[in-house]
Amino acid sequence: MIIIGVDYHPSDQYIALVDTETGECGERQLNHSDGEAEKFYRELKLRGIRVRVGMEATGYARWFERLLAELGYELWIGDPAQIKTQRVRKQKTDRQDAQLLLKLLVEDRFPRVWVPSPENRDLRQLLWHRHRMVQMRTRIMNQLQAVAMNEGKKWKKRLWSERGRDQLAQFVLAPWATRRRQDLSELLDRLNPTIEELTAAIEQEAKQRPEVLRLMTHPGVGPITALAFVLIIGTPERFHCGKQIGSYVGLIPCEDSSAGRQRLGHISKQGNTLLRFLLVEAAQAAVRGDPDWRRRFLHLAMRRERRIAKVAMARKLAVRLYWMWRKGWDYQQTLEFGSHAGQLVYVHGVK
Repeated sequence: MIIIGVDYHPSDQYIALVDTETGECGERQLNHSDGEAEKFYRELKLRGIRVRVGMEATGYARWFERLLAELGYELWIGDPAQIKTQRVRKQKTDRQDAQLLLKLLVEDRFPRVWVPSPENRDLRQLLWHRHRMVQMRTRIMNQLQAVAMNEGKKWKKRLWSERGRDQLAQFVLAPWATRRRQDLSELLDRLNPTIEELTAAIEQEAKQRPEVLRLMTHPGVGPITALAFVLIIGTPERFHCGKQIGSYVGLIPCEDSSAGRQRLGHISKQGNTLLRFLLVEAAQAAVRGDPDWRRRFLHLAMRRERRIAKVAMARKLAVRLYWMWRKGWDYQQTLEFGSHAGQLVYVHGVK
């Protein structure tokens, strides 16, 4: 078997390899644009050699992962944070990074992480695409609101009614302001059907997954949040307890404690940003619609402030959804048998 440590970059990669049978070692830099890297790995396949490749989790490597899967090679993806702790020298080069990855592979200390399936990744693209489209629509709507307010009309939501859009179009503006209003209105009209189509696709996908439908029984949780939770968490068996879920989605505070003194800071914001955003939004919806969640939220908000309470409730929601999924319970069963959500951890000093 040949074991290869790969320091991957979008344009090229630096590799360090060893043949476990002969002990032969080597190092190379392979370019991607001219096909040098693909040629190298295909030549190993023609020689009938088993290959194991280790690299840090990174972006822009989908084509490389597909190539290795096609060739039947083992691909191990490592946790960059844990790999970084293994560096002992102050110098950092591509060559040293590849050698470190190879060393961890050979010594069986490589911090391998869970990798989602191709289908999972593609569905995540659907969620991200809709999220970006909604962000673009929000920016356009804010600009149109600015156009209306410059004319002395602060209509807020009324601006998006049929009557509001007609009145916006009737404003007499300067030439370039008119062009701006026209272009923004056309972009808004194009985005709305696209977002509706993507939303319908997400709802259809959610209906085909029993675990997603089960999570949707929780107040404030819709198909988008439930599907994102299932896709990004992957499987509940990956985690031993609810606290690990809070840490995985970045909703626990940073900590720098020493000598018996606890110092807590802002939340870590590690993990998937989309899931964290959706959990905060869903928690606020649960607060508006469920009396028990509203009581807990107001209690936290009075002790500290509302934004801290929102984060704390989002963390509680993440843990609740985890236990619902792991136990196979819907929301009513969770209330009957216990949520297993535990107590709220400290967020900015709030329990």
